[in-house]
Amino acid sequence: MTDESAIVNPARVNPAPVNLFELDRAGMVAFFAGIGEARYRAEQVMKWIYHRHVTNFAEMTDLGKPLRAKLLAACVIEPPKVVFEKPSADGTHKWLLGMDGGNAIEAVFIPDKGRGTLCVSSQVGCGLACTFCSTGTQGFNRNLSTAEIIGQVWVAAKHLGNVPHKQRKLTNVVMMGMGEPLLNFDNVVRAMGIMRDDLGFGLANKRVTLSTAGLVPMIDRLAVESDVSLAVSLHAPNDELRTQLVPLNKKYPIAELLDACVRYAQRKPRTSITFEYTMMKGVNDKPEHARALVKLMRAMDAKLQRANAAKVNLIPFNPFPGTGYERSDEIDIRNFQTLLLDNQVLTMVRRTRGDDIDAACGQLKGQVLDRTRRQEAFRRKLELSALGQKGIVDAAA
Repeated sequence: MTDESAIVNPARVNPAPVNLFELDRAGMVAFFAGIGEARYRAEQVMKWIYHRHVTNFAEMTDLGKPLRAKLLAACVIEPPKVVFEKPSADGTHKWLLGMDGGNAIEAVFIPDKGRGTLCVSSQVGCGLACTFCSTGTQGFNRNLSTAEIIGQVWVAAKHLGNVPHKQRKLTNVVMMGMGEPLLNFDNVVRAMGIMRDDLGFGLANKRVTLSTAGLVPMIDRLAVESDVSLAVSLHAPNDELRTQLVPLNKKYPIAELLDACVRYAQRKPRTSITFEYTMMKGVNDKPEHARALVKLMRAMDAKLQRANAAKVNLIPFNPFPGTGYERSDEIDIRNFQTLLLDNQVLTMVRRTRGDDIDAACGQLKGQVLDRTRRQEAFRRKLELSALGQKGIVDAAA
C-alpha cells in the first residue's frame, strides 16, 4: 500500500516561474512578501521593468546579488515575442506578436499631432462574429493573460523609447485590437491598472479606453471596478440593422445597451461615452440612419442632463479580402457628420491610418488556431462566391 504523504508532487518542488508582467502593484507586493522581501523591492522592480524597459535581473543594480539570485530562481520577465514588425507610410507601426501553439496577435501604434495611441488586443481572435470585422472571420482560440496584454504595451513603449521623435511618444492606449475585452474581464482590468499605475506606464484614466460590442452586465461591472474611458461599437441606429452587423445585439439590444451606458456615465460625471460607427456604403450611411442616430444620442444627453455626454466617432470602413462591404463615399460620410453636428451631436470622423499594412480599424487578423470553425465557414463562403462569379462569367460567354 502506497503512503500518499510520501508522494512528491514535482509541481510543488519546482513550481513554474512567475512572469512578473502578470502582476499589478498589489500582486507584485504580495509576491515579494511571499519570498520574504520588503514592499519597496516590488516598487524597485516595477520601475526597472516599466520605466527603464529592463528584463534582465543582472542589470537591476540597486538589488543585492542574493535577491537577484532569488528572483532568477522564482520568476521571469518575458514579453511577447515579436514575430515581425512593419511600419506604414503614414507613421503607423504594427507588431505581430507570437503566442503559444502557433497563435499570434497584432498590436498597432498610431502617431498623431500631440498624441500617440496604441491599439491593444485582448484575445486570440474573437468569438462575436461581427460581420464587417476581419478579426471576426478568424474565429476564436483563447483569452490573453495579463502578461500578454501588458506585454504588448511594453514592446511598443520600448520601441518608441528608442525612436528619437517627440511625436512617437505613447500617450494613449485603446483596448480595440483583436477580441472583445469584456469577455476577458479580469485580465484586461488588471492590465489597464498597470497602464495607469505611476509605477507602470503612468497613463491618465481618461487616456485608457476600453471598446466593447456591448456586453451589458460587464459594462455595469466595469463601472464599479475600473475608471477608464468607454467606447461602444454601435454601427447602426436600430436593432434590425445592428443585429445583422453585430450579432450580440440579439442578446443585448440597443435600448438595454444605452441604459448601461447611462449608468456608466452617471458613475463618472466628467466622462463622455464614445459611440463608434463604421460607415459602410449603402448599409448604414443614409440620412435616415443619421436622423435615427441623432435621436439616440440626444436621448442619452437628456437622461444624463448634460450636453455631449454621448459623442460619435465615424469610422470609414476598411476593406479586407472576402468582405461584402464597401467604404462609404467621402461625401456621404461628411453629409452624415454634418447632419449630426447640426443637431448638436458631437461627431468626429476618424482618419484612416495604417491601411497599407492592414493595420487600420477592423483589419487586424494575426494568426488564430480557430476553435470555432469560423475560418472554415468563411473560406467556404469565399469558395462559393468565387464559383458563383465563375458561373456568371461562363453563362455570359
